[in-house]
Amino acid sequence: MLMTPWLKPAVTGFDRGLVRTAAILIHLFRGHAIPQGTVLRDPSSGLAVEMKDGCNGVNVTVLLCAALLAFPASWSLKAKGLLIGVVAIQFVNFLRFISLYYLLQYSQAWFDFAHAYLWESLIMLDALAVFWLWVHLVFRSTAITHVEA
Repeated sequence: MLMTPWLKPAVTGFDRGLVRTAAILIHLFRGHAIPQGTVLRDPSSGLAVEMKDGCNGVNVTVLLCAALLAFPASWSLKAKGLLIGVVAIQFVNFLRFISLYYLLQYSQAWFDFAHAYLWESLIMLDALAVFWLWVHLVFRSTAITHVEA
């Protein structure tokens, strides 16, 4: 979706950064992982997960941003929602990537299930929860403003 020629290098760089950060975090917790571009590889088993377009949380982030920007609210509230939403989705997606790395080491069947069904649903639910909470904040803020006026 976001792999237009002018945007591809930025997305690939983002993916590589996520993979490097995942490897660092795994090492901090005494695990073993080798970052190889957009691939995170286990040095002993050779099993690896790849951060691909669609797996990096960018598509869900763009969807949430579109919803936040389209909603009738002040720009300051939109900015807060964008910041919190992007951080929340990327945090959950980062946990997703690391969990998939470990699930692959344990069981291909569990990896396939978590990758195709579980995490796809959880990432979308995360975006919906952020949007719902933000809308609640917007209505609460608007109600407080109307009461003060």
